[in-house]
Amino acid sequence: MAGCDVLVVGGTHGNEVNGAWLVDQWREQPALLDTAGLSLALEIGNPEARAVNRRYIDRDLNRCFTPDLLNQGGQEVERKRARQLLAVHGPESATPCRVALDLHSTTAAMGNCLVVCGRRPADLALAARVQGALGLPVYLHEADAAQTGFLVEQWPCGLVIEVGPVPQGVLDARVVRQTRIALETCLQQLAAARAGRGRDPHSLVVHRHIGSVDLPRDQRNRLAAMVHPQLQGQDWQPLRGGAAAFELPCGETVPFALDRGEAWPVFINEAAYAEKRIAFSMTRREVWPFDSSWGRALAQLMT
Repeated sequence: MAGCDVLVVGGTHGNEVNGAWLVDQWREQPALLDTAGLSLALEIGNPEARAVNRRYIDRDLNRCFTPDLLNQGGQEVERKRARQLLAVHGPESATPCRVALDLHSTTAAMGNCLVVCGRRPADLALAARVQGALGLPVYLHEADAAQTGFLVEQWPCGLVIEVGPVPQGVLDARVVRQTRIALETCLQQLAAARAGRGRDPHSLVVHRHIGSVDLPRDQRNRLAAMVHPQLQGQDWQPLRGGAAAFELPCGETVPFALDRGEAWPVFINEAAYAEKRIAFSMTRREVWPFDSSWGRALAQLMT
């Protein structure tokens, strides 16, 4: 049996309800989604976690797509689901998909953005073209040994669509609308690449991951401070060393420790990252000239 062009996943995290709700609607009413003529596979990433409105049952599904976890077997819900998604839609399956688009939401004030995992040429081409069409910021996640195993990495091309802020478990019309617009724009750009009419922008602006920062802790490893009010909600804004980062219970400020230059924080005070000991992630804002090899890689993948 032939595969499909794009795997669209909602509900990879069970308490991120907006993408999963959209997948349900598109399954029941396909005309609600402009597919740009592409064939889609629609999946709920973690249906068991969704049923109980939890991020996951045993472990984060979006960290389960590492070779070690996939090959070790085991009966954890998320490990089994990762293997199942690959068995049905993965590159080596009987019905492979070319591209994976993973729909997420965040409690942080990120707006609508794209997340790229690594520097695969087709990923960069798609992100650059969507950025050119919608002006979305792009978070490039790489070189972080503590954060690996993302779903989109297992397909030849893949992006995460991230929209916020929205509380966990809350269906929000604004988030739904922005998610649909970003997804449809991705599909339009993929269809254009197939038709040989993709328009290359001059550059790609990325916020490249350079590390993560935990909240201050006391000697008993308990939280000793909060994200400072001046930092809260300032995702995608430059932060220099010495600026207010955290606030102690007494009201005293803990400054941001950075020797030189500036960092651009993202996922500030993301609720789901508390268990990962991440108060915010740091990035460097970089402008990369568009490389024609990126566009060729995407066109080759789609034809």
